Amino acid sequence: MKYLFADRSGKDVMKEFDLKSLSQFNGKEGQPFYIAHKGRVFDVSASKLWNTGLHMKRHAVGHDLTTDIEAAPHGPEVLDRYPQVGTLKMKKEADGTLPKPLEALLERFPVLRRHPHPMMVHFPIAFTVSPALFYLHYLVTDVNAFETTAFYCLGAGIFFSAPAILTGFLTWWFNYQARPLRPVRIKILFSALLVAISLAAFLLRLFLPTAVLSLAGTGILYLLLLLTLIPIVSVIGWYGASLTFPLERK
Repeated sequence: MKYLFADRSGKDVMKEFDLKSLSQFNGKEGQPFYIAHKGRVFDVSASKLWNTGLHMKRHAVGHDLTTDIEAAPHGPEVLDRYPQVGTLKMKKEADGTLPKPLEALLERFPVLRRHPHPMMVHFPIAFTVSPALFYLHYLVTDVNAFETTAFYCLGAGIFFSAPAILTGFLTWWFNYQARPLRPVRIKILFSALLVAISLAAFLLRLFLPTAVLSLAGTGILYLLLLLTLIPIVSVIGWYGASLTFPLERK
């Protein structure tokens, strides 16, 4: 279904929106819920899936959701259930545009825009939280296998941090045109801290293996480094989740 209106010549045409005018249709003050996909603007007001203004707690109305929908588990054909109320006029920006071969690859495989980074971050998250837990188990039980496992997890966390950070930068470039978003800036800062502290703890354990076996001197420093990784990775995870699942603002 399409909504048309007559122009001055009497011809039926679609209403044209830009990103600014589209953003006004966010359900506030009695406005309907509009979203855009590949230049088409749809009214999703009648859908129970959109009646909060935030579909699946991540896709906000009043925006161009082309990238989001292309990476969704369902196809864009679901939008044909809703009336098209206009077209979206896109303003091309020179900054942040992708090379044509890369854009073609992302068009062919839209999953590459979002899923590689969320998949890769699970590994460093798990492996940088585990060392402190295993080391505490060692201190309580005096079982050397727990201490050794903590060391191996620490190394794995450092190893998997590289692809996680790389895919993070690629996602930032693909989806946000490398704009200096506050959550991204915080994630970059804390990711650098995570790698630095993980590496410091790893080298401490590598070159002074016996010194960390007791909770005194070097052992205390080692434990503090491992414990510090937990809040750091929690901050990274929190701000990463805020990009994927934005908090609803009343």
